[in-house]
Amino acid sequence: MPRLIGAAQTVTSETQDAVITTFNSSGTFTAASLTTNAWVLAVAGGGGAASQGSGAGAGGHLEVPSHPLPQSAVPVTVGAGGAGGTSGAGPFPGSNGANTVFGAASPLTAIGGGSGMRGGSGAPIAGGDGGSGGGGYRGGAGGAATAGQGNAGGSAVDAPSAQTGGGGGAGAAGQSLTAPEPQLGGTGGAGTASSISGSSVTRAGGGGGGWHPGPSGSPWTAAGGSGGGGASGRYAVDASPAPAHPSRAVAGGTNLGGGGGSNAEGGPAGAGGSGVVIVNEPAIDRTLASSCWDLRQVYRQVKADDWV
Repeated sequence: MPRLIGAAQTVTSETQDAVITTFNSSGTFTAASLTTNAWVLAVAGGGGAASQGSGAGAGGHLEVPSHPLPQSAVPVTVGAGGAGGTSGAGPFPGSNGANTVFGAASPLTAIGGGSGMRGGSGAPIAGGDGGSGGGGYRGGAGGAATAGQGNAGGSAVDAPSAQTGGGGGAGAAGQSLTAPEPQLGGTGGAGTASSISGSSVTRAGGGGGGWHPGPSGSPWTAAGGSGGGGASGRYAVDASPAPAHPSRAVAGGTNLGGGGGSNAEGGPAGAGGSGVVIVNEPAIDRTLASSCWDLRQVYRQVKADDWV
C-alpha cells in the first residue's frame, strides 16, 4: 500500500461576485466575506467660490487601487461642499469644502477644496488651500493643493477690473492670468476620470473665477473645469427686476466634489459640490486543496525535477 504525505485530501472552491458600493452620503461599509483588499475612491467636498472673486478648488481626489479592508464595519464620512460667498456687506469669500473620510484606523482622508477669495479693500489675496487650491484675487497667488489629490488654484494680476484665478482641479491647475487684458476670470482646472464605478466618470473639476464688469465686449463667464466645476456668471438681468437680480454663478457638481463658480456682479457665488466614496470589491474564484501525495509519486517528481 502506498505511503502518504499529509492529511486526507480535500478540495474546496470559494467564489464571490464583484461588488461596487457607492456612498453619496455618510454611512457604514461592510466588506463581503472573502474581500481583503478593494479599489477605493474618496472625493471630498468642493470649495465655495467668493462673490465677485476667485473660483473655488475641487475637493481632493484620492484613489487607491488596492486598499486593505477589515471584516468589521468601516465608517464612511462624505464631505459637504463649502458655502459660496455673499455680496453686499459680505462675507465675500467662500468656505472650504469638508473632508471625506473612509475608515477609522489608518483612514483614507480626501481634503476639502480650497475656497475662492475676495478682499473688501481690493488688496491681493491668495486662494484658499485644500485638496485643490482656490484661485487668487487681484494679484494673489493660487491656493496650494494636497499632494496626490489635486492641483493649485490659478493666480491673477491686479488689473483695474479685479481679475481672479480659476480654482484648481484634480487633473489640472486653475487658469492663471498674467496680463491685465483681456479682463476676465480664470477658468477652472480639469478634473480626473476614473472607471471605478464601471464606466469612466470625471470628477473634481475647479470653479471659474468672477470679476467686476469689464469694458464693452468683455466675456461675462469663465468655464468651470470638467468633472463638476461650476462656471462663473453675470447676474440674470433678464430674470428679475433690479436690484434683486439672481446670480448665474454655478455650484460645483453634486457628489463630484466640484469647486463653485464665482459671479460678475452681485448675488451669492456658487457653493461647492458634495463628495463621494466608491468601493469596488473584486470578483474571487479560487480552489483550495490540502496536500496528499503518494511517496513514490513524490520520488518520481523530484527525480524529474518537476516537484513544486
